[in-house]
Amino acid sequence: MRRISRITVAGAATASLALALSACGGTSTSSSSDSSGSKEDKGLAIAYDVGGRGDQSFNDAAYAGLKKAQDEFGYKTADVEPTDGETDADKEQRLASLAKQGYNPVIGVGYAYAAAVKGAAEKFPDTTFGIVDDATVEADNVADLVFSEEEASYLAGVAAAETTKTDVVGFIGGVDIPLIHKFRAGFEQGVKDTNPKAKVISQFLTQTAEEGGFSSPDKGKSAAEGQIEKKADVVYAAAGLSGQGVIEAAAANKVWAIGVDSDQYKQEALAKYKDSILTSAMKDVAKAVYNLAQSVEDGKPATGIVKGDLKTGEVSLSNSNPKFADDAELQAAIEKAKEKIISGDIKVKSS
Repeated sequence: MRRISRITVAGAATASLALALSACGGTSTSSSSDSSGSKEDKGLAIAYDVGGRGDQSFNDAAYAGLKKAQDEFGYKTADVEPTDGETDADKEQRLASLAKQGYNPVIGVGYAYAAAVKGAAEKFPDTTFGIVDDATVEADNVADLVFSEEEASYLAGVAAAETTKTDVVGFIGGVDIPLIHKFRAGFEQGVKDTNPKAKVISQFLTQTAEEGGFSSPDKGKSAAEGQIEKKADVVYAAAGLSGQGVIEAAAANKVWAIGVDSDQYKQEALAKYKDSILTSAMKDVAKAVYNLAQSVEDGKPATGIVKGDLKTGEVSLSNSNPKFADDAELQAAIEKAKEKIISGDIKVKSS
């Protein structure tokens, strides 16, 4: 059952979401009132990171969590796109507008929302806020939904080292920031622990997100082509929408790509390239988003650091490609590494 306090807030809102957000980014979807049709019952709202919905990766995973909450709880949801050149103040206004409308919880998707979440949470102490990714916001009504990306990336490194025939593999990070350093560190460690002779070519597309590191498939494609020219035959991208270009380049040059965040083998927009996607290093953003919504629904909002790792099953490698799933030797190597990480025998670096 929905909590009465949230129904009251939602019922009191008079401005439409579209009008409230007209100055700070559009709403890409919202849906349904309660079954009686007599009142709006508002629940989960998310504000996307760079690239927005349709990135076939990080943001789409968050949307999947929203859809699950919407379907199960039968309430109105909202998801809002970012705008070019926006400031922290713009992000905070977006989150505050959602909270003012009665949405609860309100989640900022991506580390860039840290300052905005903190500011909005102070203004709306009765609303639960969440931030997805490697950022910590110390507030009583904020859940920091973080992941051990380095652990899944380590397993991706094992897969790359076991698969390469040239002993050269590549890593492409979208932006040169600590979060993406975690992906690189885990991947490089997994490669080297598995095949010390293997060489890892690593690069970042941009220094800042504003330069398009997470939203430019052309940049990803160009970087991948450069690594492939240097004999890389497995390329792992942690680059959001830019990763699509990496996958396209891998397919064109008949080498392997490793996807990120979502199971990119299953992504409709990447279907024509899927036979070149060996696996994906996944973090279950959908589960984290849904779980926060459920905690609010149950009247026991999660707050503080909520971490997903190999032990909890919230980071993993996908098994959708049959060539990957059916390779018994490769699967055994990955499972052995996974067990050692969970037991603590392998300490995965995060930088």
